[in-house]
Amino acid sequence: MIVGLVNNMPDGALRATERQFTELLELASARCAERPTVRWFAIPEVPRGPVGLAHVHQHYEDVNRLLTDRVDGLIVTGAEPRAASLEDEPYWPTLVKLIDWAAANTLSSLWSCLAAHAAVYHLNGIVRRQLPEKLSGVFPCEQAGADPLLAGLPPRWGVPHSRLNDLPEDALATAGYRVLSRLADGGVDMFSKRQPSLFVFMQGHPEYECGTLLREYQRDIARYLHGERSSYPSMPRNYFDETMIAKFEDLQERVLERRDPTLISALQPNDARAEPPRSWHEPAVQLYANWLSYIRSRRLEAMAGRSREPKTLVS
Repeated sequence: MIVGLVNNMPDGALRATERQFTELLELASARCAERPTVRWFAIPEVPRGPVGLAHVHQHYEDVNRLLTDRVDGLIVTGAEPRAASLEDEPYWPTLVKLIDWAAANTLSSLWSCLAAHAAVYHLNGIVRRQLPEKLSGVFPCEQAGADPLLAGLPPRWGVPHSRLNDLPEDALATAGYRVLSRLADGGVDMFSKRQPSLFVFMQGHPEYECGTLLREYQRDIARYLHGERSSYPSMPRNYFDETMIAKFEDLQERVLERRDPTLISALQPNDARAEPPRSWHEPAVQLYANWLSYIRSRRLEAMAGRSREPKTLVS
């Protein structure tokens, strides 16, 4: 089984994303009797600095090579939004080619966050809508109905979300998408559709490590201190314990009183509780195990079908 992984995350999260998906796929593969070979790909038009470019050139294949090849499964990560419209992102033309290629050349493809928004916009014209504020935190999700991808998952589990945009469920339903899980307080978490490849879409980030939301929050505070954003970021919800909440509330008061970049030093709390337990990890492993099992079963079915094809007699 070969799984291609297109990593579109910015330079600061590039290696962390590699680590997250590598661990998740390794643990998941132990539950589906086959360990996938993972090939890493990069879209050349994703903006990167010198360090990020050097890392990509050394460890990744160009995604255009994938477009002339074939893999069993595909994972496409999100990216940090830079434009108001997806069509204005510098990598949009290549991403469109990738979406069309995946529909015909994979058994299943998994689209994360911005990649999910891009895929449904290209396929069905469903436009993402901007949220009043960033949705950040660990949110309880519930199964929307029985599905093999949800086998072994509890009726309710937590999923990290970190996004500025959302997709309307009514538009997804009208276009034939199947909602797999919803946020307990409303909104779509995960959904799917056959293209004929089974496309699985995630607005959340079950692959996240314990401290990923912490690092994103610290990054956004630093951007506020440097004047790179106009508003102070909201704290991730359902994430920190009471002690860490108090510490970050105190920091917010000081920053709002004096927007001084030297306060960045206070963004590194010397407290193990800054990184909460990864309560979402076990459901995430099971979800990816189910996804790999689906790919494996489809692959075996295809191989069995080819073995039953009548042989051409040569006289």
